[in-house]
Amino acid sequence: MNWHLKNKKALVTGGTKGLGLAIVEEFLSLGAEVFLVARNQTEIDNLLNKLQARGNAVDGMAGDMSEGEARKKVIDTLSARWGSLDILVNNVGTNIRRRFIEYTEEEYRRLFDINLFSLTEMCRLAHPLLAKGNSASVINMASIAGWFDIQSGPPYGMTKAAIIQFTRHLAVEWAEHNIRVNSVSPVVHYYSAHGAGICQSRPARKNPRKNTDEPRWRTARSCQRRSLPGHGSRQLHHRSGY
Repeated sequence: MNWHLKNKKALVTGGTKGLGLAIVEEFLSLGAEVFLVARNQTEIDNLLNKLQARGNAVDGMAGDMSEGEARKKVIDTLSARWGSLDILVNNVGTNIRRRFIEYTEEEYRRLFDINLFSLTEMCRLAHPLLAKGNSASVINMASIAGWFDIQSGPPYGMTKAAIIQFTRHLAVEWAEHNIRVNSVSPVVHYYSAHGAGICQSRPARKNPRKNTDEPRWRTARSCQRRSLPGHGSRQLHHRSGY
């Protein structure tokens, strides 16, 4: 099959590092026009300079997707620039790894705001643009923690399980609008975000049997396949590398 994303417009949140960066580069390699969002403007500028120097059609802006005004600003920007949207990748997420009784209520709410509510609100706000897209696709980043206990802490697993179930419902509800909705449930990835930025979890243990860079690219390709026309919403999750 000759896969490509030519003439497709994609929005990727959390797109400057780790898995989000892998998705951005995968989409660009297939000819998509990509708009990325992250919190750090300096990181965005540095990445855009590098990607645009290669001739890629890519742009972006800074925004905290846990804040309603920032989400609205992103959608308003794309509405004025593109008028439609073909691919939405909800990749923003974070974790605080502790035992259940050690969490504060504020930490619980923060994890739900960032991991879950920012995702559902981005879907809601982006729907008018997606409805105008060409066989539009939504890809929600879940986790293997939404299926099994991987000692990631209860609130993280709860938010990821909720994303998986939300995706099931939305896939059915939005089918009549020709919008496909899938989630991807990767295993642990090893990259710099685990020690910086909004991710506060302790470093994951390395698996000596695997190339630590391999899972994120496998997951990026899973996102790429789910963005292609003709890939329906039947397969609602994917345990990449599990």
